[in-house]
Amino acid sequence: MNKPITIAIVDDHAMFRKSLAILIGLLPGHKILFDASNGQDFIAQVKPEFLPDFVLMDISMPVMDGYACTAWIKKNLPSVKVLALSTMDSDTAIIKMVKNGAKGYILKDADPDELKIALEEIQTTGYYYNELVTRKIMRSVNHLAEDQHKTGIFAKLSEREIEFLKLTCTELTYKEIADRLFVSVRTAEGYRDNLCEKLNLKSRVGLAMYAIKNGLVNL
Repeated sequence: MNKPITIAIVDDHAMFRKSLAILIGLLPGHKILFDASNGQDFIAQVKPEFLPDFVLMDISMPVMDGYACTAWIKKNLPSVKVLALSTMDSDTAIIKMVKNGAKGYILKDADPDELKIALEEIQTTGYYYNELVTRKIMRSVNHLAEDQHKTGIFAKLSEREIEFLKLTCTELTYKEIADRLFVSVRTAEGYRDNLCEKLNLKSRVGLAMYAIKNGLVNL
């Protein structure tokens, strides 16, 4: 008997995880290993002796999002294949997930048959990108080489800068943001100034709007 293809689901919506697990259970030769509510939960649950073949990865999650978790998997569990499964269809989200190691990217409202096709394609060819994703990647590939283009810059932001961007969308003061990041107020203000310069923005409002537009936070 062939060894089943094992899958872990990482998504912060419990109902979606359970529904997806049921769908996966209907695919012959596929087995759910475990599910997790965010990247940190995945890291806590994954066992070196029982690695999943695939991780179905959401992007926007609390504690540790899909960008950071996918990068962690690429570095620490290179044999594990990540398939991004998200509602976000922005160029920047797709490019950053691919850059961080995702082998495929499909939208949550896709036909269930596409999930089956994606898993099969990644298993046999190593990757799966549908027409939508391929078009966005091709449109952005030149932009990634241009340091001053916002899509390229977004893909190069550090995790610390992304964390700061998320906090600019809250009602926290800069002092409270600094406390949350365990840095001085001057350092927090330095993050702000550097990001404004990188992204050609002028204010905290501009940074917050940029974070929302690129799917770092949900309204």
